[in-house]
Amino acid sequence: MPNLEHIKEEICDIGRRLYHRGFAAANDGNISCRIDENRIVCTPTGISKGFMTPDDLCIVDMDANQLANPRTSFSPSPSGRLPTSEVLLHITIMQHRSDVKSVVHCHPPHATAFGMVREAVPQYLMPEAEINLGEVPITKYTLPGGQEFADTILPFVDKSDIIIQANHGTVSYGPTVEQAYFLAETLDAYCKIVLLARGLGQVKYFTKEEAEELLELKRKMGRKDARLNATGCELCTSAVFRESWQETGVGHRAFPPPIFQEEGGAAAESQAVNDLDRERLVKTITEQVLKALEKNLC
Repeated sequence: MPNLEHIKEEICDIGRRLYHRGFAAANDGNISCRIDENRIVCTPTGISKGFMTPDDLCIVDMDANQLANPRTSFSPSPSGRLPTSEVLLHITIMQHRSDVKSVVHCHPPHATAFGMVREAVPQYLMPEAEINLGEVPITKYTLPGGQEFADTILPFVDKSDIIIQANHGTVSYGPTVEQAYFLAETLDAYCKIVLLARGLGQVKYFTKEEAEELLELKRKMGRKDARLNATGCELCTSAVFRESWQETGVGHRAFPPPIFQEEGGAAAESQAVNDLDRERLVKTITEQVLKALEKNLC
C-alpha cells in the first residue's frame, strides 16, 4: 500500500507548482491520487493550491462519498474541509483507466486558450510534443462539477493522457501525481511556443518522413499513441479525434494542418500557405459584408 503521508506531501508540492506557474489562480484546480481499490486522496474545495498542508486534504471513496479521517471520528478531514466539487471527473477517469493513479486538473493559460477558441493543437512541430503528448483532444463545454461534466472526457480518455476542456482548462492523468502534472506543464509550454511562432510567421511542419520517424521512435519506446497505425492523409488531418469536431466545434483556423505528400515537401508547404491565405481572404470579406449590412440597418 502506498505511504499515505508521502502522497499527501506530494499533492501539496504539486499544488505549489501549479500555483506558482500560474496554472491555478486563487482557489482554482484540483489534484487526486488513488491510494487503494476504493479510496482517493483529493484536494479540498475553496483553498489555494499553493498553500495547502497535508491536513487540508480529503479522502473519498469511488462513489464520491467523503470518508472520516483516521485522526478524528467526527470530521472527514482534520481541517473540516470538503472535497473538490469536481471529484467526479477524477473518479470517472480512474474508473475507465485502471492504470491511472493520479489526476491533475488546472488552467494552464496557453493550453486553455486553445480550448476557448476550439483550435486544434497543431501537430508535427516539435519532437518533444510528439513523443510526450501526441494528438491532444478538446471536449465539448458543459457546466463544471457534475457527472455530465465528467463524462465529456469519455470519448478521449482511452486515447490520450491529457485533455483540453473547452472554456475551462486541462485534465491530465498518469501513474503518479508528478507525471500527471508534467503533462500539463509540457502541453502549456508547447502551446506557448507555437503561439509565439505563429506571431512571427507561418509555422514549418515536419515532412511525412520526419513525422513517421518520430512515431516509429515512439513505438520503440513503448509509448501509446492512437496515430501509430495511421497512414497517408490520416497522419496530417487529426484523424484520431476529428469525428468529435462537429459536436465540440473544434477545427483548424489559426493553424492549417500539414499536407503530407509522398514526394516534395515544398508542395505541401505551398498548399498550407495557400489554405491560410484563402482563410484570411474569407475572413476579410465576411467582416466587410457584416460592416456593410450593419451600416444599412442603421
